[in-house]
Amino acid sequence: WDKDDLSALGLLKVDVLGLGMLTCIHKCFDLLDAHYGRKLTLASVPREDPAVYDMLCKADSLGVFQVESRAQMNMLPRLKPRCFYDLVIEVAIVRPGPIQGDMLHPYLRRRDGLEPEDYPAPAPEHGPPDELRSVLGKTKGVPLFQEQAMKLAMVAAKFSTEEVNQLRHAMATFRRRGTIETLHDKMVSRMIARGYDPEFAERCFNQIKGFGEYGFPESHAASFAHLVYVSSWLKCHYPAVFACGLLNSQPMGFYAPAQIVRCAREHGVEVHPVDVNHSVWDCTLEPGEDGEGRALRLGFRQVDGLRAGEAEKIVVARRTDSPPPGGEGPGVGGHTETQGLTPTLPPQGGGKSSEQGKGDNGLTPSFNEPSSLRLGKRDRAPRLLARKPAWRLNANRFSSMRTGLRQTFHDLHDLWSLTDVQLATLEKLAAADCFRSIGLDRRQALWEVRALSRAKPLPLFAWAGAREAGEESEVALPEMPLPEHVVNDYQTLRLSLKAHPMRFLRPRLNEEGVASAQDVKALKDGARITAAGVVLVRQRPGSAKGVVFLTVEDETGIVNSVVWPKVLEAYRRVVMGARLILIEGRIQRHEDIIHLVAERLQDRTPWLLALSEEAESFKAPIAHADEVKRSDPGSAQSSRDLASNTARNLTRTRDTASPRRHPRQMRILPKSRDFH
Repeated sequence: WDKDDLSALGLLKVDVLGLGMLTCIHKCFDLLDAHYGRKLTLASVPREDPAVYDMLCKADSLGVFQVESRAQMNMLPRLKPRCFYDLVIEVAIVRPGPIQGDMLHPYLRRRDGLEPEDYPAPAPEHGPPDELRSVLGKTKGVPLFQEQAMKLAMVAAKFSTEEVNQLRHAMATFRRRGTIETLHDKMVSRMIARGYDPEFAERCFNQIKGFGEYGFPESHAASFAHLVYVSSWLKCHYPAVFACGLLNSQPMGFYAPAQIVRCAREHGVEVHPVDVNHSVWDCTLEPGEDGEGRALRLGFRQVDGLRAGEAEKIVVARRTDSPPPGGEGPGVGGHTETQGLTPTLPPQGGGKSSEQGKGDNGLTPSFNEPSSLRLGKRDRAPRLLARKPAWRLNANRFSSMRTGLRQTFHDLHDLWSLTDVQLATLEKLAAADCFRSIGLDRRQALWEVRALSRAKPLPLFAWAGAREAGEESEVALPEMPLPEHVVNDYQTLRLSLKAHPMRFLRPRLNEEGVASAQDVKALKDGARITAAGVVLVRQRPGSAKGVVFLTVEDETGIVNSVVWPKVLEAYRRVVMGARLILIEGRIQRHEDIIHLVAERLQDRTPWLLALSEEAESFKAPIAHADEVKRSDPGSAQSSRDLASNTARNLTRTRDTASPRRHPRQMRILPKSRDFH
């Protein structure tokens, strides 16, 4: 049904909004219940918490509902919310309607005491002197909500119910039909006839007309403000929970997972990488390294191209009660028989085995944990490793039971035989550096995945715990440089916990006199500066008259830049397409609100390609006949030297990639989030 048809028939229309933040908050509440034993709902979150408002006044609102945009972040330090109704106004005031109707600045001036509140009155014979105070008193004489605009027409111009409904409909269809102008003469003339100043009457109508560009009803703003407060409370008091909920609710909001994780770490959250022995599909919480507090463990959902079904196979195989591939075996499905089982822990002092573990298949009461049946060598021969003796394998697994009543994978072949995942899945996990807990970095893991047979081992070999192709000799691969690790992290996970890409470009940037985001924060209004960063967000609001707002990030923080229409016209391709951008301009500062007003821009995206050009920037010690590439293959370069070498080779890097490069190499960083 078309909404206009519903109106013609006299039927009630109700809009139901699906908000990603509701999903995020629901997941956060589940995490609070599971990890902190705290049951909360939208109605029971503690109210009017000063710490929450302190956080918002500093514009520390990345990820928070509604107030994470550039415009809202700029408004928060100016509005300085200290109560819930301030959040209602915050939500409503940063909208095209109030901005186009010139309501924003008068409200802020009156709120700061720079301008007195003004309530013009009609002639004494036409009404009481305070008739407008009852309509606009809550917002200091400035109409910020749609209800106020309609009530203003009813009170000041004496619109009838039918005329007010026409006004409401005209505001809703202003962009398409422009019918609001038909009410101009009626409203202005009536206000003047009742004794209001003509200039004030015109201003009132222009403010009402501004709502045609989209404004909020007060009830709508209050509903959104409630979600603003709840999400802010979660971020303030449980940053790990909030970050976990945000990551598990992606895609949503203005910021990508990399910025969410960075913000969480800046708030003291310990973040652990995706790992085959510890991660599940969603991001989760787990004990921190110090044993206190909760750390954020990234989930398999972060791995580019990985399917949930494949990840589930890995998670299921880690459970102590999971059956082997092909169905249930002895000891599965409720079987708890333990007679006749022999211990498998290594003999102590050369003697025979003790009853420490009750054998391969047995209960483990000596660990003071609930009894749990563990499948052993006989029942799970297809799962055994060829490289490790059975007693060492089982000792390790008993150790893992002591901490979590679950098994862990001990090498890549173990995972492959236990989980029945596809080799393509293992390649994705290896490329994403998810095998650290079994002693393999990205390069070594990819090497070992390629060594796996394309078919599962024959039963005879599996039963004997041997490999059909025999044992492979150990190969010492050259260590992958940190810059290449970081680039691969962004390509496969959309973030990196190891470093920021700009860290390796900093020496070259310093040579060109480019300031860091941290340096920008210390500059005064009017200072000229050059900054550079990876583009996170591009915004070009319809109400901004062609202005583009850029948010760029380096290794020290974020820089907000303003690109005026004339500059945009000259540098459109750079502004709209660059992934790494260099901005020259001047600082515009009001208290702690800082913008870099762009005057010249340069696309430095090709620099990012240098980070993955190992052959040029980071030569490995590879022999070629009797000649070696480097005379000191055993030497180690510091991170500073690596970064310097990267920067010095940047000029040789172009934005044209070799035909032999993997298609993923064309995408050094995830795309920015653009709003036009």
